[in-house]
Amino acid sequence: MTDQDYMARAISLAKRGEGWTNPNPMVGAVIVKNGKIIGEGYHARYGGLHAERNAIRSLSEPAKGATLYVTLEPCCHYGKTPPCTDAVIEQGISRVVIGSKDPNPKVAGKGAAILRAVGIQVEEGFMREECDRLNPVFFHYITTKRPYVVMKYAMTLDGKIATHTGTSKWITGEAARKTVQDMRHRYMGIMAGIGTVLADDPMLNVRMEGKKSPVRIICDSHLRIPLDSRICRTARDYPTIVACGAADPEAAARLKDIGIQVISVPDSQGRADLKKLMEELGNRKIDSILLEGGGRLNESALRAGIVQEIKVFVAPKLFGGSAAGSPVTGPGVALPDDAWKVSLKAVSRTGEDLLLEYKVQTSVIQGTV
Repeated sequence: MTDQDYMARAISLAKRGEGWTNPNPMVGAVIVKNGKIIGEGYHARYGGLHAERNAIRSLSEPAKGATLYVTLEPCCHYGKTPPCTDAVIEQGISRVVIGSKDPNPKVAGKGAAILRAVGIQVEEGFMREECDRLNPVFFHYITTKRPYVVMKYAMTLDGKIATHTGTSKWITGEAARKTVQDMRHRYMGIMAGIGTVLADDPMLNVRMEGKKSPVRIICDSHLRIPLDSRICRTARDYPTIVACGAADPEAAARLKDIGIQVISVPDSQGRADLKKLMEELGNRKIDSILLEGGGRLNESALRAGIVQEIKVFVAPKLFGGSAAGSPVTGPGVALPDDAWKVSLKAVSRTGEDLLLEYKVQTSVIQGTV
């Protein structure tokens, strides 16, 4: 096996922590001695041992003189667990191959420097592109202190997210809906607008065994959410936040009484300010959000400049009709040159539907809901 094979194994191990490590990164580690894997591990859950220490725990023989392949630079500070650099040094590992550099200011090159200082051979940036793809959420959150926002919607081939009657279930097939459940597990929060709550009465949870449900975040400037909605009735079962503008104290108190957290982030017109909301959610260690909004919230999120990625399911159907729902409504842009620009990341097939994944390149910085 080659260095590439061992790092590829570390990457595959890292992915096992998906959805469980937030707001920490996904990391995998493999320890090799005399051409044989003698230990491997990954960061399984937030607060648990890091990948390097789990790999050391699994050692089948002493690691003195071995090579460690790790997808992210080893930490060198005390957090929930002691520094991984200490464990690497204690084991007598002689070579460390690192994929991604850790942008956390507490690490940011210091981990590699500490290992070099004691005579360990360190190679950085090995298969960096592949390793970086594991953690766009962590890299964004640790450098901005704001959640990584992924806008997701399903539409027909003619760009409709609902029929002219407002019906939207189901546009996509079963395979695509399962993929959405995986997405909900992957991100810490799921966000929708009051319009979606009033129209669809959603649960916004994960309906799969062995997966976790995200924190539910409802953008509701004037606290119109009905107390008999499914969101409110299950607020003690699933963490729920309602973001509003200038809050009515009595309405806010009623929501708090049933277990809902109310965040008031008013703009100059008394509506919920999405940029302020992202700051507040980041302060609460919510590192990522799956945005399942309607057309108005989607447009407001783009206008506020909070969206990093867009995932679009395209179904092989045509709804037609000028009154049918659109994924992005609101005033929109005035000129083609003002458009929000995106770059294509990936195209895949889920059942009969296509999944298009884009990175947002430009944003218009202004927006409320």
